[in-house]
Amino acid sequence: MTASDPDAPRREGPDGVAVASSRVGRRLNEGDLGLPTLSVPKASDILADHLRQQILSGELEEGVFLPVERDLAATSGLSRGTVREALRILEIEGLVDIRPGRSGGTAVRRPGLQPFERSIQGFVLGRRIRLPSVVEVREAVEPFAAGLAAERRTEEELHAITEATTAVEAAVDDLDRFLDENVVWHVSIARASHNELIFALMSSLSNLIRQGTDIPDFNREETKRLTVKAHRRVLRAINEGKRDEAFVAMSRHVHGFHVAVADRLPEESVVADGVDGSPSADGAA
Repeated sequence: MTASDPDAPRREGPDGVAVASSRVGRRLNEGDLGLPTLSVPKASDILADHLRQQILSGELEEGVFLPVERDLAATSGLSRGTVREALRILEIEGLVDIRPGRSGGTAVRRPGLQPFERSIQGFVLGRRIRLPSVVEVREAVEPFAAGLAAERRTEEELHAITEATTAVEAAVDDLDRFLDENVVWHVSIARASHNELIFALMSSLSNLIRQGTDIPDFNREETKRLTVKAHRRVLRAINEGKRDEAFVAMSRHVHGFHVAVADRLPEESVVADGVDGSPSADGAA
């Protein structure tokens, strides 16, 4: 069709004479509509989000069983495959426990430590966070945790810290075991702080630091000897319930490790450099 086509749509020009319109019937390009890019969430994500909110708000209590897959599909109007995918999302997040078998089902559970650890570790490793940055966080948090432990620890927790201290000392000639027991020692103090966020954070950071400092000659005999002495000082302050002394003792201990990292590792070192899928060694702190 051309402008001279007698059958073309016509409009009046400025002088009142009818002229053919070149715009009528034109196919618009997608850019002509000014539409933003639209993203429609998957049905399984919508169902998972709905159930997640009910779990986190306490509306669905820990231990209760969700309706069976068939009933959830009928109620939501979704396919059983979509329901199954939504439940799998929640299982990965640690919000439900899927138990197979005739007497099984999908039980609600409280958020655990593992999803938090995976998030922290995934962020640090994926963003290639510098190891000194991770150590700085530990240096800011761990002395406070030791002070809280001095005030709040139970006899059972004190016993666990004491046992962890002894285990570190007994493992000085076995580097791998020494490093493992050292992580246990730090985490046991974080647990005794009775602050769940501190405990979760220190659990994640301790393993990351252990992974990130896998370099030759970082774990010297002198380092291990100083570690044992520092642990004893922290334990004594916690045992005596002296918050300020526990804070200072732990602060000196982790600061010494921070200095060692700064002296012996390149400034650009990242935690991911020490990760190879297996436990690594670190200069004990």
